[in-house]
Amino acid sequence: MKLLKTAQHNATGSVITENMRAPARWLLDNIFPFLVLAIIWEAIVRLEFFPPVLMPSLVDIGTTAWRMTLDGTLLHHTSSSVARLMLGFLVGSIIGVIIGIAMGQSRTAERFFLPLLSALMPIPGLAWIPLFILWFGLGNLATVAVIIFSAALPVAFNTWTGVKSSNPVWVRAAQSMNCTGHKLFFRVVLPGSLSMIFTGLRIGLSQSWRALVAGEMLASPDWGMGFAIFDSRQFLATDVMLVMVICIGLIGFLIVTVLFGIIEKYTVVRWGMLQEVGA
Repeated sequence: MKLLKTAQHNATGSVITENMRAPARWLLDNIFPFLVLAIIWEAIVRLEFFPPVLMPSLVDIGTTAWRMTLDGTLLHHTSSSVARLMLGFLVGSIIGVIIGIAMGQSRTAERFFLPLLSALMPIPGLAWIPLFILWFGLGNLATVAVIIFSAALPVAFNTWTGVKSSNPVWVRAAQSMNCTGHKLFFRVVLPGSLSMIFTGLRIGLSQSWRALVAGEMLASPDWGMGFAIFDSRQFLATDVMLVMVICIGLIGFLIVTVLFGIIEKYTVVRWGMLQEVGA
């Protein structure tokens, strides 16, 4: 009995230790590459390959970020950009999922939309910005429109691929138990295509970020990270540019890696449809 209690105590201690190590390992895996990049950046600055006004040190960038945080401009720029991004990405994702499901379920919809997707996918969102400015004018509407366009295409294409590539064994097993029609789609086909849908959402979000920054640079809204980068160019304020670039990368990382990672962990990974990174 004493040996059994000792074994249980050791097993419990091992589980607790492993759970404590998991966040530290996650931080190390995700922060280490950025530490290496920061060391390389600072080394280039110290060697003075470029003038300080063109390539500021990390200390100068941090000072500028702190100053912009205190006066509220950093929060205003980032919140304006994230609001545009979320609106455009949400609308574009809904449109893309609806089109992708229609293509996967209907041969007529597939024949209609597939040539359009194949022709539009290679066109970067940046190419549409001047036209959207002519249609919708300068400001938020043109920027949101190009985000919708950039998000909808990869989401639609990957949703269509996911629906078309649903596991036929699952489908036949469900049909053998009289699961057909809408019940078959919502209980078998749609869950089976979620991994591809999430892939499309990740790609769509990445392309939406690029479209957002380009749209804010050219469509000239009042606030936004892209606007701040473009506006700082004429004053050679590279520290402000780099603060905005770092914010774009950080917010994108948090959304794509952390948020989508949590969603996938409790859906497709938990269901055994996708292997977790590092598992």
